[in-house]
Amino acid sequence: MKTTSPFVSALALAALSLVTGVSYGQDGQPTLAKIQTANMIAIGHRETSVPFSYVGANNEVIGFSQDLCNKVIDAVKAKTKHPDLRVRFIPVTSQNRIPLVQNGTVDLECGVTTNLTSRQNQVAFSDTFFVATTRLLTKKDSGIKDFSDLAGKTVVTNQGTTSERILRKMNEEKKMNMSIISAKDYGEGRVTLETGRAVAYMMDDVLLAGTRSLTAKPSDWVLVGTPQSSEAYGFMLRKDDPEFKKLVDDAMSQVMKSPEINAMYDKWFVKPVPPKNINFDFPMSDTVKKLYADPNDKALE
Repeated sequence: MKTTSPFVSALALAALSLVTGVSYGQDGQPTLAKIQTANMIAIGHRETSVPFSYVGANNEVIGFSQDLCNKVIDAVKAKTKHPDLRVRFIPVTSQNRIPLVQNGTVDLECGVTTNLTSRQNQVAFSDTFFVATTRLLTKKDSGIKDFSDLAGKTVVTNQGTTSERILRKMNEEKKMNMSIISAKDYGEGRVTLETGRAVAYMMDDVLLAGTRSLTAKPSDWVLVGTPQSSEAYGFMLRKDDPEFKKLVDDAMSQVMKSPEINAMYDKWFVKPVPPKNINFDFPMSDTVKKLYADPNDKALE
Protein backbone atom coordinates (compact mmCIF):
# COMPACT_ATOMS: atom_id res chain seq x y z
CA MET A 1 0.00 0.00 0.00
CA LYS A 2 1.30 3.42 -0.94
CA THR A 3 1.75 5.75 2.02
CA THR A 4 1.64 9.53 2.04
CA SER A 5 4.16 11.47 4.05
CA PRO A 6 2.75 13.59 6.89
CA PHE A 7 4.39 16.64 5.34
CA VAL A 8 2.62 16.15 2.00
CA SER A 9 -0.67 15.54 3.80
CA ALA A 10 -0.26 18.75 5.78
CA LEU A 11 0.44 20.71 2.59
CA ALA A 12 -2.59 19.21 0.88
CA LEU A 13 -4.76 20.01 3.87
CA ALA A 14 -3.53 23.60 3.96
CA ALA A 15 -4.24 23.98 0.24
CA LEU A 16 -7.75 22.54 0.70
CA SER A 17 -8.38 24.96 3.52
CA LEU A 18 -7.45 27.89 1.29
CA VAL A 19 -9.71 26.68 -1.51
CA THR A 20 -12.77 25.90 0.62
CA GLY A 21 -12.35 28.65 3.21
CA VAL A 22 -12.92 26.12 5.99
CA SER A 23 -10.69 25.64 9.04
CA TYR A 24 -9.38 22.12 9.64
CA GLY A 25 -8.08 20.62 12.85
CA GLN A 26 -5.41 17.98 13.32
CA ASP A 27 -7.64 15.27 11.90
CA GLY A 28 -8.50 17.14 8.69
CA GLN A 29 -12.13 17.91 9.59
CA PRO A 30 -14.04 21.16 10.18
CA THR A 31 -14.80 21.64 13.87
CA LEU A 32 -18.40 20.42 13.87
CA ALA A 33 -17.50 17.35 11.80
CA LYS A 34 -14.60 16.66 14.17
CA ILE A 35 -16.95 16.89 17.15
CA GLN A 36 -19.56 14.74 15.40
CA THR A 37 -17.04 12.01 14.61
CA ALA A 38 -15.50 11.92 18.09
CA ASN A 39 -18.77 12.57 19.96
CA MET A 40 -16.70 14.98 22.04
CA ILE A 41 -16.04 18.71 22.26
CA ALA A 42 -12.82 20.03 23.78
CA ILE A 43 -13.34 23.14 25.91
CA GLY A 44 -10.43 25.30 27.01
CA HIS A 45 -10.85 26.89 30.45
CA ARG A 46 -8.89 28.87 32.99
CA GLU A 47 -8.12 27.53 36.46
CA THR A 48 -8.15 30.69 38.60
CA SER A 49 -9.93 33.43 36.60
CA VAL A 50 -12.71 34.13 39.10
CA PRO A 51 -15.58 34.72 38.36
CA PHE A 52 -15.30 33.90 34.65
CA SER A 53 -13.61 30.53 34.43
CA TYR A 54 -12.12 28.57 37.32
CA VAL A 55 -12.13 25.24 39.10
CA GLY A 56 -14.64 24.94 41.91
CA ALA A 57 -14.59 23.00 45.17
CA ASN A 58 -15.83 19.82 43.50
CA ASN A 59 -13.17 20.05 40.79
CA GLU A 60 -15.75 21.23 38.25
CA VAL A 61 -15.25 24.18 35.86
CA ILE A 62 -17.51 27.07 36.85
CA GLY A 63 -17.93 30.78 36.19
CA PHE A 64 -19.73 33.31 33.99
CA SER A 65 -17.77 32.26 30.91
CA GLN A 66 -18.56 28.63 31.53
CA ASP A 67 -22.29 29.31 31.98
CA LEU A 68 -22.31 30.96 28.55
CA CYS A 69 -20.13 28.18 27.18
CA ASN A 70 -22.67 25.62 28.39
CA LYS A 71 -25.27 27.28 26.16
CA VAL A 72 -22.95 26.78 23.20
CA ILE A 73 -22.38 23.15 24.19
CA ASP A 74 -26.15 22.61 24.25
CA ALA A 75 -26.38 24.09 20.74
CA VAL A 76 -23.60 21.77 19.56
CA LYS A 77 -25.45 18.77 21.02
CA ALA A 78 -28.58 19.77 19.10
CA LYS A 79 -26.70 20.43 15.86
CA THR A 80 -24.77 17.16 15.94
CA LYS A 81 -27.76 15.20 17.29
CA HIS A 82 -25.53 13.96 20.10
CA PRO A 83 -27.43 14.60 23.36
CA ASP A 84 -24.82 12.46 25.08
CA LEU A 85 -21.92 14.55 23.73
CA ARG A 86 -18.86 14.22 25.92
CA VAL A 87 -17.14 17.39 27.09
CA ARG A 88 -13.39 17.33 27.61
CA PHE A 89 -12.15 20.21 29.76
CA ILE A 90 -8.60 21.36 29.06
CA PRO A 91 -6.93 23.96 31.30
CA VAL A 92 -5.21 26.73 29.34
CA THR A 93 -2.93 29.64 30.22
CA SER A 94 -2.24 33.02 28.65
CA GLN A 95 0.82 31.48 26.99
CA ASN A 96 -0.65 28.32 25.43
CA ARG A 97 -4.32 29.16 24.76
CA ILE A 98 -3.84 30.35 21.15
CA PRO A 99 -1.61 27.44 20.02
CA LEU A 100 -4.00 24.90 21.58
CA VAL A 101 -6.89 26.36 19.59
CA GLN A 102 -4.83 26.55 16.41
CA ASN A 103 -3.64 22.94 16.52
CA GLY A 104 -7.08 21.48 17.24
CA THR A 105 -6.46 20.42 20.84
CA VAL A 106 -9.13 22.89 21.98
CA ASP A 107 -12.32 23.40 19.93
CA LEU A 108 -13.58 26.38 21.89
CA GLU A 109 -11.69 28.41 24.47
CA CYS A 110 -14.17 29.70 27.05
CA GLY A 111 -11.98 31.81 29.28
CA VAL A 112 -11.11 35.50 29.46
CA THR A 113 -9.31 36.25 26.21
CA THR A 114 -9.32 39.74 24.73
CA ASN A 115 -10.32 40.06 21.09
CA LEU A 116 -7.43 41.93 19.46
CA THR A 117 -6.99 42.67 15.76
CA SER A 118 -3.46 41.27 16.06
CA ARG A 119 -4.82 37.96 17.40
CA GLN A 120 -7.35 37.70 14.58
CA ASN A 121 -4.49 36.68 12.32
CA GLN A 122 -4.17 33.52 14.42
CA VAL A 123 -7.66 32.65 15.65
CA ALA A 124 -11.29 33.69 15.32
CA PHE A 125 -13.41 35.21 18.08
CA SER A 126 -17.02 34.80 19.05
CA ASP A 127 -19.27 37.73 19.78
CA THR A 128 -17.97 39.74 22.72
CA PHE A 129 -19.52 38.75 26.06
CA PHE A 130 -17.84 41.25 28.40
CA VAL A 131 -15.92 44.54 28.31
CA ALA A 132 -13.38 45.33 31.03
CA THR A 133 -10.77 48.04 31.63
CA THR A 134 -7.16 47.62 32.80
CA ARG A 135 -6.38 49.06 36.24
CA LEU A 136 -4.41 48.27 39.41
CA LEU A 137 -5.04 46.24 42.56
CA THR A 138 -3.07 47.45 45.56
CA LYS A 139 -3.25 47.71 49.34
CA LYS A 140 -5.29 50.61 50.68
CA ASP A 141 -2.25 51.98 52.52
CA SER A 142 0.27 51.40 49.70
CA GLY A 143 0.26 55.02 48.55
CA ILE A 144 -0.47 53.90 44.99
CA LYS A 145 -3.29 55.98 43.49
CA ASP A 146 -2.46 55.87 39.80
CA PHE A 147 0.09 54.47 37.35
CA SER A 148 2.47 57.38 37.84
CA ASP A 149 2.96 56.23 41.45
CA LEU A 150 4.55 53.00 40.21
CA ALA A 151 7.83 54.65 39.24
CA GLY A 152 10.76 52.75 40.75
CA LYS A 153 8.49 50.06 42.21
CA THR A 154 7.77 46.39 41.47
CA VAL A 155 4.54 45.56 39.66
CA VAL A 156 3.06 42.18 38.76
CA THR A 157 0.94 41.37 35.70
CA ASN A 158 0.11 38.21 33.74
CA GLN A 159 2.43 36.92 31.06
CA GLY A 160 1.23 37.13 27.47
CA THR A 161 -1.57 39.61 28.19
CA THR A 162 -2.54 43.05 26.93
CA SER A 163 -1.70 44.43 30.37
CA GLU A 164 1.88 43.16 30.16
CA ARG A 165 2.36 44.81 26.78
CA ILE A 166 0.90 48.12 28.00
CA LEU A 167 2.94 48.07 31.20
CA ARG A 168 6.23 47.35 29.45
CA LYS A 169 5.57 50.03 26.84
CA MET A 170 4.71 52.53 29.59
CA ASN A 171 7.89 51.61 31.46
CA GLU A 172 10.04 52.14 28.40
CA GLU A 173 8.43 55.30 27.05
CA LYS A 174 8.07 57.08 30.40
CA LYS A 175 11.37 55.85 31.87
CA MET A 176 9.60 54.76 35.05
CA ASN A 177 12.24 52.23 36.13
CA MET A 178 9.59 49.74 37.22
CA SER A 179 10.47 46.13 37.93
CA ILE A 180 7.83 44.01 36.17
CA ILE A 181 7.03 40.46 37.28
CA SER A 182 5.13 38.34 34.74
CA ALA A 183 2.95 35.77 36.51
CA LYS A 184 1.74 32.64 34.72
CA ASP A 185 -1.84 33.10 36.00
CA TYR A 186 -4.00 34.92 38.54
CA GLY A 187 -3.15 32.50 41.30
CA GLU A 188 0.56 33.24 40.99
CA GLY A 189 -0.14 36.95 40.56
CA ARG A 190 -2.18 37.07 43.75
CA VAL A 191 0.52 35.30 45.77
CA THR A 192 3.12 37.70 44.38
CA LEU A 193 1.01 40.65 45.49
CA GLU A 194 -0.04 39.29 48.89
CA THR A 195 3.50 38.34 49.87
CA GLY A 196 4.71 41.87 49.16
CA ARG A 197 6.94 40.99 46.20
CA ALA A 198 4.96 43.53 44.18
CA VAL A 199 3.24 46.72 45.31
CA ALA A 200 0.48 46.51 42.69
CA TYR A 201 -1.12 44.07 40.25
CA MET A 202 -2.13 45.33 36.80
CA MET A 203 -4.83 43.46 34.91
CA ASP A 204 -8.48 43.79 33.88
CA ASP A 205 -10.54 45.44 36.61
CA VAL A 206 -13.15 42.71 36.94
CA LEU A 207 -10.49 39.99 37.17
CA LEU A 208 -8.64 42.01 39.79
CA ALA A 209 -11.91 42.16 41.72
CA GLY A 210 -11.92 38.37 41.55
CA THR A 211 -8.33 38.23 42.73
CA ARG A 212 -9.21 40.52 45.63
CA SER A 213 -12.01 38.16 46.68
CA LEU A 214 -9.44 35.36 47.08
CA THR A 215 -7.03 37.29 49.31
CA ALA A 216 -6.84 36.63 53.05
CA LYS A 217 -8.45 40.01 53.81
CA PRO A 218 -10.30 41.38 50.74
CA SER A 219 -11.15 44.62 52.57
CA ASP A 220 -7.42 45.49 52.69
CA TRP A 221 -7.25 45.84 48.91
CA VAL A 222 -8.55 48.47 46.50
CA LEU A 223 -8.84 48.99 42.73
CA VAL A 224 -7.19 52.20 41.58
CA GLY A 225 -5.75 53.90 38.52
CA THR A 226 -6.89 55.52 35.30
CA PRO A 227 -8.05 52.78 32.87
CA GLN A 228 -5.32 52.11 30.31
CA SER A 229 -7.41 50.12 27.83
CA SER A 230 -10.79 48.52 27.22
CA GLU A 231 -10.82 44.75 26.83
CA ALA A 232 -13.45 42.96 24.73
CA TYR A 233 -13.67 39.33 25.89
CA GLY A 234 -14.65 36.65 23.39
CA PHE A 235 -14.39 32.89 23.06
CA MET A 236 -11.62 31.69 20.74
CA LEU A 237 -12.10 29.18 17.93
CA ARG A 238 -10.15 28.22 14.83
CA LYS A 239 -10.09 30.63 11.92
CA ASP A 240 -12.09 30.17 8.73
CA ASP A 241 -14.77 27.88 10.11
CA PRO A 242 -17.93 29.91 9.41
CA GLU A 243 -20.39 27.12 10.29
CA PHE A 244 -18.99 26.63 13.79
CA LYS A 245 -18.59 30.36 14.40
CA LYS A 246 -22.22 30.99 13.42
CA LEU A 247 -23.41 28.31 15.82
CA VAL A 248 -21.32 29.79 18.64
CA ASP A 249 -22.44 33.37 17.93
CA ASP A 250 -26.10 32.42 17.55
CA ALA A 251 -26.13 30.53 20.85
CA MET A 252 -24.47 33.39 22.71
CA SER A 253 -26.57 36.09 21.06
CA GLN A 254 -29.77 34.29 21.97
CA VAL A 255 -28.81 34.38 25.64
CA MET A 256 -27.43 37.93 25.64
CA LYS A 257 -30.56 39.37 24.03
CA SER A 258 -32.86 37.63 26.50
CA PRO A 259 -33.68 38.49 30.15
CA GLU A 260 -31.73 35.36 31.09
CA ILE A 261 -28.45 37.28 30.75
CA ASN A 262 -29.39 39.56 33.67
CA ALA A 263 -29.83 36.63 36.06
CA MET A 264 -26.66 35.01 34.75
CA TYR A 265 -24.69 38.24 35.22
CA ASP A 266 -26.06 38.87 38.73
CA LYS A 267 -25.18 35.31 39.73
CA TRP A 268 -21.47 35.98 39.21
CA PHE A 269 -20.99 39.73 39.66
CA VAL A 270 -23.66 40.99 42.06
CA LYS A 271 -24.19 38.02 44.39
CA PRO A 272 -21.71 36.07 46.54
CA VAL A 273 -19.67 33.59 44.53
CA PRO A 274 -17.60 30.56 45.55
CA PRO A 275 -15.14 29.68 46.91
CA LYS A 276 -15.35 32.38 49.62
CA ASN A 277 -18.91 33.54 48.93
CA ILE A 278 -17.74 37.12 48.53
CA ASN A 279 -19.79 39.63 46.55
CA PHE A 280 -17.87 41.26 43.69
CA ASP A 281 -20.27 44.23 43.78
CA PHE A 282 -19.65 44.75 40.06
CA PRO A 283 -22.93 45.97 38.48
CA MET A 284 -23.43 45.70 34.73
CA SER A 285 -21.98 48.76 32.98
CA ASP A 286 -23.81 50.75 30.32
CA THR A 287 -21.22 49.53 27.82
CA VAL A 288 -22.03 45.90 28.55
CA LYS A 289 -25.79 46.59 28.48
CA LYS A 290 -25.46 48.06 24.98
CA LEU A 291 -23.32 45.12 23.92
CA TYR A 292 -25.94 42.58 25.01
CA ALA A 293 -28.66 44.50 23.15
CA ASP A 294 -26.62 44.39 19.95
CA PRO A 295 -23.99 41.62 20.09
CA ASN A 296 -20.93 41.88 17.83
CA ASP A 297 -17.43 40.46 17.48
CA LYS A 298 -15.57 43.73 16.98
CA ALA A 299 -12.13 44.14 18.52
CA LEU A 300 -11.60 47.33 20.52
CA GLU A 301 -7.90 47.43 19.59
